[in-house]
Amino acid sequence: MKIKNKVLLNLFYKLMRIRNIELEVSKRYHEQKMRCPVHLSLGQESVPVAICENLKSEDEVVSAHRAHAHYLAKGGDLKKFISELYGKITGCAKGLGGSMHLIDTKVNFNAAVPIVGSTIPIGVGKAWANKLKKNNRVVIIFFGDGATEEGTFLESLDFSSLHNLKVLFVCENNSYSVYSHLYKRQSKKRSITNIAKACGVDALKFNNHDLINIFIKTKNIINQIKKKSRPFLIEIKTFRQVEHCGPSEDDNLNYRSKSEINFWKKNCQVEIYKKKILKIINKDKLLFFEKKIQKEINNAFYYAEKSKFPDKKEFNKYTYA
Repeated sequence: MKIKNKVLLNLFYKLMRIRNIELEVSKRYHEQKMRCPVHLSLGQESVPVAICENLKSEDEVVSAHRAHAHYLAKGGDLKKFISELYGKITGCAKGLGGSMHLIDTKVNFNAAVPIVGSTIPIGVGKAWANKLKKNNRVVIIFFGDGATEEGTFLESLDFSSLHNLKVLFVCENNSYSVYSHLYKRQSKKRSITNIAKACGVDALKFNNHDLINIFIKTKNIINQIKKKSRPFLIEIKTFRQVEHCGPSEDDNLNYRSKSEINFWKKNCQVEIYKKKILKIINKDKLLFFEKKIQKEINNAFYYAEKSKFPDKKEFNKYTYA
């Protein structure tokens, strides 16, 4: 499938935008104005960019603790995002949630919950509601490899298959649950895609996070989910470049080898596609994009800093019970 240059450029712009936003968050985090933990997506941005580009505005997304890139790729407002990190009333969750509890119903980003595996059944519940309402929305559920060890993963696969739900399970497999490698937690014979297939859910594994490959294949998968009303799972091998939580590099912790980190950094999707894009546009155009993105980022941080904190009356306003 040949992709038009306009589409390639748009994908790269969104990829670079999320990368630069996350780098700025990392750069400013030490200022102690973001009083919540942050789980950065540096190195994993190509997955949500490729998938969310195939969604319609009414399609829904749920995520987990590493949700920044998912929210931004779904069309989340940058000013609301930064304001949420600053705990301000202008944040997407009114400053009450922080980095790990992003929510914005205006763009159908319906939940980010840090409890491992918890948003998988929430997403399936949304898909069940969509079936009852007889609409054609698809629900995308982003989660890490650690979440596949929770019982809710298996139960959610089974339920979605049994009831023919329009849901796409997306496992971003970065091989680590905090500091523990996959093979210290799971049998080498264990297969996430085979578990899905055993539950009657079609599944596909991507051995790398190639932006264009994911974009092309998920376009077809999402179309099939809507057409056939059947769930699907994709597992994508990826890698986070920084610490599990926080902006720091983690070479000194020794749970990941320097060779592993260097391998993935050499295969960084932002840098790989920057080289491809420079065959379409010149360096001046690329510099223009970078300046445009940086201006947007600076404005968002300024907006967040000038915004007010929520009043104490807001604290229980949105409590369910």
